Amino acid sequence: MRKTLIATTLMLAAGMACAADAPARKSGLWEITNNMSGPQQMTTTMQQCVDEKTDKLADQPGDMKQNCSKNDMSRSGGKVIVDSVCKFEGTTATTHAEFSGDFGSNYRGDIRTTYNPPMHGMKDSAMVITAKWLGPCKPGMKPGDVMMQGMPGMPGGMKFNPADMQKQMR
Repeated sequence: MRKTLIATTLMLAAGMACAADAPARKSGLWEITNNMSGPQQMTTTMQQCVDEKTDKLADQPGDMKQNCSKNDMSRSGGKVIVDSVCKFEGTTATTHAEFSGDFGSNYRGDIRTTYNPPMHGMKDSAMVITAKWLGPCKPGMKPGDVMMQGMPGMPGGMKFNPADMQKQMR
């Protein structure tokens, strides 16, 4: 259940952070820490190798876009504001997110989501994402690869590539 909540929230957040006119992240290796509060408290850290092409590929997968009746992005001051309403797993997730930073060396996202009806008994969630650029991608990592640490039941972490996963699902 926690994996589902985390994966769902991360997918929504990743799609929002990489919306079409969102600031592009600097190419290279990013360390991203996700702190989820509430009844499902959890912290995960991942490293993501990005370039211009794969940063845009991180946009929401086609099936997520089809399930979203709203996915609006605007700018206010130094912040990127995203509001979305998406249906999945039998619930409607209404998300408000605010991203700030220079996206060249760091950024932060504050994300609040409500679920109606509750998803796995959870009515809402809050997550803070902090990210910092580490430098060039590690040897053996290609743009788009994600190394995730701190997942329950996966002490060694896992490596995946969202674009490759999307291709396999087609």
